[in-house]
Formats: sequence, structure tokens, C-alpha cells
Amino acid sequence: MLNTIVEKKLLRATAIIAFWPAAAVGEDVQIYKDAESALAPDSTPLATFFGLRQQAEKDSEDSEPYYSLTDFIAPKETGLLDHIGAFAVSCGFGVDEQCVEFEKSHDDYSIIMIKALADRLTEALAERVHADVRKTYWGYSPDEDLEPEEMLQVKYQGIRPAPGYPSQPEHTEKDMMWKVMDVEKETGITLTESMAMTPAAAVSGVFFGHKEAKYFAVGKIEKDQVVDYAARKGMEVSEVERWLSSSLCYDADD
Repeated sequence: MLNTIVEKKLLRATAIIAFWPAAAVGEDVQIYKDAESALAPDSTPLATFFGLRQQAEKDSEDSEPYYSLTDFIAPKETGLLDHIGAFAVSCGFGVDEQCVEFEKSHDDYSIIMIKALADRLTEALAERVHADVRKTYWGYSPDEDLEPEEMLQVKYQGIRPAPGYPSQPEHTEKDMMWKVMDVEKETGITLTESMAMTPAAAVSGVFFGHKEAKYFAVGKIEKDQVVDYAARKGMEVSEVERWLSSSLCYDADD
């Protein structure tokens, strides 16, 4: 099936990346149109990535801090120029059309296989794009020379967490990414009302280049953080609770 996909060009790959000067302000990361704006104390940001911090009590022997993604961006008050990036990729264009053809011949196996391969190819594309970012487009690791196995073990510098996943479990962050990068126009990848990406074989996320950036799970959070997060995003608390329902350590109905 993979050989057929390549030989007959059954699927189309697309990708978009973007970078901005950035500064951490509280639990959020503000992005700016240029370096001058990023360094000016009262400048208006182009957009904001909103963050959540680990809150569940850790073991007394655990020396790690309570992480937020903002920890990996220089705070605004330091006057240091920092950057952040974002991306969206897909190898899923063409899947639906091929599935229609397979359905005509009742070929359920091929339907399953092309969907699975589109998912795997998309993950591979995200890995390749991230490598190109580290070595060329952002270029903070120009001499990186890793084997595929080492890349899968995240032996490189930097991370690419995705909204809706453990380091930022709130899906609506994708909406801001789509607007500021014009993802739908540039790639054709769209968002549903539930913030799912279409085609289904699609990956998006945020690039952090800090040498100590690491993946982590925000875990369960208290209502005080939910209220603060909702105020920063300009959302109703009840709406945030709906999006973060699996991350709440309290009953939102109480």
C-alpha cells in the first residue's frame, strides 16, 4: 500500500511553519510582529498563547518545579529577546477520495490501511519539519546529526507540544494558531467546532527551542486556576470547564 501511495501520488502532503519574537508574561506567551515590539515595555502583542501550570501536589521527594510552557520563554521583564514557533502539517489530503473508491469494491482492508498510513506519514512529516526547524529555519541546532531512533527518543533540543495534549490540554489554543498563521488558507487544513483537524491525518503544535524545554503533563488543576485562565482568555468559566473537563480536580456542576 505504501508503495502504491508513493507511485500513484494518492496522498498530498502540506505544511506550514511560522516564528515570532516572544515574551512570557505571567502564565502566557505573547508574540509580536517584530523584535522592536517584543522588547518595548508597553507594546501590543500580535497574539497570545495562554498557558496552564501544574498544580497537583507532587511527592515531597520530587525536586522538579511545577511546570508551565511559559517557563521555556524569557520573561518580558528580563528584556531578553526570545522566539517561539508554530506549525501544522498533514498527509491526509486524498484519503477520503481513495476511501470512496475502495468502498465501491468493498475493500475494507485498504480503507483501514490508507487511513493508518496517512496518520503515520503525517507524524513522520511533523518529525521531519521539526528537524528542519532545529537545523535550518530556526537554526539553533545546525550541527544536529541524529539517527531516526534518536529523534523518536527526543534526543534533540526543543519540543513541539500540541494544544489539547498533556502540556496544554485546552484545545481552543488551536483557534488562535489558525488565525495568526492563516492555516486554512495556506494549507487547506480546517478546524471543526470541537477543534478537531480536517483532514483527520493532521498534526499541529508549538515550537519551543529552550535547551531545557521538556514535555510534561499539566495534570489536574484547581478552580482558582480555571477562573484565572478564563479571565485571561476572555472566556466564560463554564466554557473553560467544558474544554478542560478531564483536567479538573473538582466537580464543575457543584
